[in-house]
Amino acid sequence: MSAVGIDTSIGLGTPSASGPDEISRRLETMPATGFVWRLVILLSLGGCFEIYDLFLTGYIAPGLSRSGLLSTTTQAFFGFSGIGAFVAATFAGLFVGTFFLGFLADRFGRRPIFTYALLGYTAASVIMACQTSSGGLLLWRFLAGIGIGIEVITIDAYITELVPSRMRGRAFAVNQSIMFVAVPIVAFLAWWLVPQAPYGVEGWRWVVLIGAAASMIIWVLRLFLPESPLWLARHGRTDEAFRILATLEAKGGSAATTASAPLARPAAETVARVGFADLFRPPYLSLVVLFMVFNLCQSFGFYGFANWVPTLLVEKGITVTKSLQYSFIVAFAYPISPLLAASFADKFERRWIIAGACIAIIVFGMAFAQLTEPVLLIICGVLLTACNTTMSYAYHAYQTEVFPTQIRAQASGLVYSVSRLSATFSGFIVAYMLKEAGVIGVFGLITVAMLIVVIAMALFGPDVRGKALDTV
Repeated sequence: MSAVGIDTSIGLGTPSASGPDEISRRLETMPATGFVWRLVILLSLGGCFEIYDLFLTGYIAPGLSRSGLLSTTTQAFFGFSGIGAFVAATFAGLFVGTFFLGFLADRFGRRPIFTYALLGYTAASVIMACQTSSGGLLLWRFLAGIGIGIEVITIDAYITELVPSRMRGRAFAVNQSIMFVAVPIVAFLAWWLVPQAPYGVEGWRWVVLIGAAASMIIWVLRLFLPESPLWLARHGRTDEAFRILATLEAKGGSAATTASAPLARPAAETVARVGFADLFRPPYLSLVVLFMVFNLCQSFGFYGFANWVPTLLVEKGITVTKSLQYSFIVAFAYPISPLLAASFADKFERRWIIAGACIAIIVFGMAFAQLTEPVLLIICGVLLTACNTTMSYAYHAYQTEVFPTQIRAQASGLVYSVSRLSATFSGFIVAYMLKEAGVIGVFGLITVAMLIVVIAMALFGPDVRGKALDTV
């Protein structure tokens, strides 16, 4: 009997002979049981705090401006006293976390990095909430962003390796839905607290501290999460990988069927080791370039709206309190939309889902720019959000499953970091466009970015639907 109380001889074959390929095959044949979905839900709950922190950027912006710490716009393009600088500090930290530190999850495992990256974010956020100068605010926002950057790519790799390909789209749709529950929560807290100063403490500080305090739930979540068996096998810890796999199969009710199933390939055949340098050579180079271009542009569509909703509404003549109220209503689309999208998540190729979502973003974005009636603005905001979240779940799955297990987190972090870099400068660019061309200019910028995404995905996106990991 194994340490976890499961007979590891059930359906194991010969671990030393089969190794990673056998584990990959058996993960692929696991049914979509309640236990597998519970793992997805637990990981997604951990990701809620990442989303909470990302979206508070926009929701506390009116509070930061009203407190005098930051201004809505600045005279200089790279003004470090404006909201654009706060957005930039967030994404600069995310860039460092994804580009330079993505390797941590590949080297030390998905489970420990999932835990400690969030702890780092929590500490930095608490300190940020205590700052009284714009410089200190931006510094600790940058450091908090590093933790979030590491967390997001770790979660993506984690989920990718725990679910079979036939349900991966739905798993990421559910993942995004649960994570995006944080958006209406932070929107409500901002609507309620930002205009006030409970106990003499500015409301925006309460919004930050509440998210940081709630993230301590991660210590409970980690007790129920196994390490990725595929990651263990790729790092030579085959026996441990098979023990975890046997537990997953037993709890999923598939152990009996996997014992007699044939191997997907000869036991002697192994997947060639892939290093970071290989990403810049065929066949991976074209994927790296494609997803870098995609991430460069998609952040304008997603964060150009998400981080600026309250500010865009204020620019259209709506008061701060009303803009936060409308933003709170729009925020409900974040958790609901991915659940609706789950109905077709695995029926179409990821690239066509992404391209379709981007076309819709263009249409609804230009409508939002033209409208002034509050009800119509809210409807357009909801539809824009639904399109953004559909694009989001699809590309989070897409850019992790196309890369090999040995460097999945680092590779997805490499391409994802471009969106963080893009979003860093988009804060300044959107602020500039808002000042020079108003809301219409902002959505004109988003339109150009989305058109590039549509063309890139339609022409160069690989097909992944139904393919096992390491075979795309």
